[in-house]
Amino acid sequence: MTLLQSSADVLQVLTENRVIAVVGFHHDPMKPAHYVPEYLYRQGYTIIPVNPALAARGESFFGHKAVSTLAEITTPVDIVEIFRRSDRVRDHLADILSMSPLPRVVWMQQGIRDEATARALSERGIDVIQDRCMLADHRALM
Repeated sequence: MTLLQSSADVLQVLTENRVIAVVGFHHDPMKPAHYVPEYLYRQGYTIIPVNPALAARGESFFGHKAVSTLAEITTPVDIVEIFRRSDRVRDHLADILSMSPLPRVVWMQQGIRDEATARALSERGIDVIQDRCMLADHRALM
């Protein structure tokens, strides 16, 4: 299993990957699922919000329309960032694996872990980061 944990590995992910699909993106700027992606957008990353309710309303954030599923994204995605409870991560496994091309990394935000899903992703060649905040890591390492 390719679970990335070292600061060097995390730094490499942050510097080599620029397109992030955010599963569980939230419209409320006070929620981490909004202000973390917003911070990353301001640092030059491309952010694609994934939230069925926002997609149904046709909402856009950071220059991209929200989509209902990862499979709807037509541009290659480097990182799938997950803002869902740990017990809901597995619900997105099939969607992640249906992406073409597959993402390089799946990043589960701070407090989010799913060992079985991480193992399944790793078996398909996708690196996995669990229980880490992209904003905090970016600020600390970049």
